[in-house]
Amino acid sequence: MTRAYLQPFPEAETTLAALTAAVPLLDTERLRLRAPRLGDWEVLAPIWRSERGAFIGGPFDEREAWLDFNQAIAGWLLRGVGYWTVTLREDGTPLGFVGLGVETEDPELEFGWLMTEAAEGHGYAFEACQAVRAHAFDTLGLKTLVSFVDRRNARSISLARRLGAVEDDSVLPEALAAEDFAFRHSPEAQS
Repeated sequence: MTRAYLQPFPEAETTLAALTAAVPLLDTERLRLRAPRLGDWEVLAPIWRSERGAFIGGPFDEREAWLDFNQAIAGWLLRGVGYWTVTLREDGTPLGFVGLGVETEDPELEFGWLMTEAAEGHGYAFEACQAVRAHAFDTLGLKTLVSFVDRRNARSISLARRLGAVEDDSVLPEALAAEDFAFRHSPEAQS
């Protein structure tokens, strides 16, 4: 069965190319962070649809996962910030999703990351997060960022601390306080 929502519209190719070109490319030594593409979904879907999604409110069914993915991408049009697909520079393999966004319960701009299982243990999340954080502070001129991390997610807690973020639960909305930590990122703490 063809899933229509995953099919491109060739008639809109020119518009799509212009929108994609508007998302800044961020390159690191090993990675390229680029605008999300429809084809990324097949690789990234397990982040939402499997047990990996437990730390972000999942696992989600197909519809919920697709809507959450789209919400993260929509930030580019609504706020001028959003999520990048993290890829290997050498071959373009998608590894995850890192960026800036605001969900309905967030009191301010959130700095988040979601990586595939295959990307774990290689330092890719740290490298991608450093690039996004530098873009946020150095290019956009933001003064602070916050990351909301599930209290059970030891890998993400460790990453936030490795990035130099400090715990700041004062920013946690009441709805998240029992489940999450809040980590504050500042330009001074860039590693």
